[in-house]
Amino acid sequence: MLTPLLWALLATFLLHDAQAASAAQWRDRSIYQVIIDRYALSNGSDPTLCNPSAQTWCGGTWNTLRDNLDYIQDAGFTAVWISPVQQNWQGERTPYGDAYHGYWIQDSTQLNEKFGSSDDLLALSKEIHQRDMYLMVDVVVNDVMALSTNPDYSIYMFKDASYYHTYCPVDYSNTTSEQLCWLGDTNVTLPDVDTTNPTVISQYGSWISELVHTYSIDGLRIDAAKHVDADFWPTFCGTEGASGIFCMGEVFGGLDVEDAAEWQGPLDSVLNYPMYTALTQAFQIPGPLNITALTDTMSQGKQLYKDTTVLGNFLENQDLPRWASGSVDVQTLYNAMTFNFMTDGIPIVYYGQEQYFSGAGDPLNREPLWPSNYTKTDAYKFIQMLNQFRNYLVNSTASTSNPWTTAETQVLTASQYGIAIMKGDVITVLTNVGSPAQNNTHIAVATPYDRNTALTNILTCEQWVVGSQGYIDVQYTLGGQAVILHPSTILAANKSPVCSGLVQTSQGVDDESTTLSNAALSAVRSNFRLTLWAVDSVVIAVVLSMALGWRWS
Repeated sequence: MLTPLLWALLATFLLHDAQAASAAQWRDRSIYQVIIDRYALSNGSDPTLCNPSAQTWCGGTWNTLRDNLDYIQDAGFTAVWISPVQQNWQGERTPYGDAYHGYWIQDSTQLNEKFGSSDDLLALSKEIHQRDMYLMVDVVVNDVMALSTNPDYSIYMFKDASYYHTYCPVDYSNTTSEQLCWLGDTNVTLPDVDTTNPTVISQYGSWISELVHTYSIDGLRIDAAKHVDADFWPTFCGTEGASGIFCMGEVFGGLDVEDAAEWQGPLDSVLNYPMYTALTQAFQIPGPLNITALTDTMSQGKQLYKDTTVLGNFLENQDLPRWASGSVDVQTLYNAMTFNFMTDGIPIVYYGQEQYFSGAGDPLNREPLWPSNYTKTDAYKFIQMLNQFRNYLVNSTASTSNPWTTAETQVLTASQYGIAIMKGDVITVLTNVGSPAQNNTHIAVATPYDRNTALTNILTCEQWVVGSQGYIDVQYTLGGQAVILHPSTILAANKSPVCSGLVQTSQGVDDESTTLSNAALSAVRSNFRLTLWAVDSVVIAVVLSMALGWRWS
């Protein structure tokens, strides 16, 4: 007979299994991406020894992440994406350093002991879920790692050469070559697993199912997704696949929306590389400041993606230069981040973005986080505000017939200076003019709101009023800060924690008690104050889930 404890454990398992996180549930989340080795050190470790250029381990583990989750949760994130948990290369150091990043797979059936034990990973998963957050795990299934084109296959999960494609270098202009040939080079080869092989499909399915169930993983980020046979993914991902959970695939590329969109279908979602590229072209200084690249990418996305609301929105990751390495003006970061939070898709922030890290690319973009002392910088506070408002929108509209996250983003206006978009009843006005005052630059936006409608700028808690013919006019006399406007009556009626106690409606000031301290509000105002002029007037729905995944770099 089962004891009460075992009954409770069984019930928890079954409940989690029944509520495995779906794409619809992930749509409501915001994700903080972590490289395990670089996030946090254990007490007593020397914080000065981590040099990204050395390309070796610095000491971060699943336990040190678990001990420092407050920093992520306090920023308002509702999900954590971690490095692959699969065993990595156990052999000699490579010409490109050690496997500190987690993407050089050896035997997927074993865990990466550099990051901790099975108990450590279980404890991390438990702690994340106790905080009502989701766990996303990076997974690598396309390849393993070797130091030659004729490796000893006995060390891998698939132990015979027949389970791999014959060596050939990738021709990136040819889709067949991208899927059949080996990534890497002759210094560090990545033997390409044949994911059309029935044994591979079956064993990968059994492995991912056990991994997800054992560690209660909620979602998978799929490394090098486009290098795998497309027919493999439905057997592996989604509610009908072996994992039973949401999968977001890496389809590395530029502005080519069609190339990325063809993989949403085999996968639930993809990382939105075309939008990332468009954002760099539209906002980075120096740069082309090409807002048309942004509007064109949005237009193509609506036509080609199956569901833009579950795409992964990002500005940085372990394979790309940090934003600050390519843009000298901090307001470009704030405006681009605001777009990712206020448009269709799931916002993702790569660890250290909130600390203005500026690594120009691999390996310099894998900096240790601990030298920052986890300071709540202006960028951190800005992300707090974005998360707080987005979480409010998610929670206040989840039970309605028109959830905010499923509303389609519309472009209200665009010019060489910026763009105004509307999602649900939220208007976001973004600019690429940068930090210096621009006394003769403005963006006039035709809104669907009546004249004299009171709006609240979420980023400053200041009120302004819709002008004649429904227009608002954003001027940049204090520089190019982002603007997020929401009807004040809705904020007051929903007792929003955003700008609580400061929302002015036509009847006066909302008298609900404030959530932010006066000191915090003062800091927000001083750092992000934005003068907005009108033409005529002056986010708990969390379920126990299971998912673990991999990723490579």
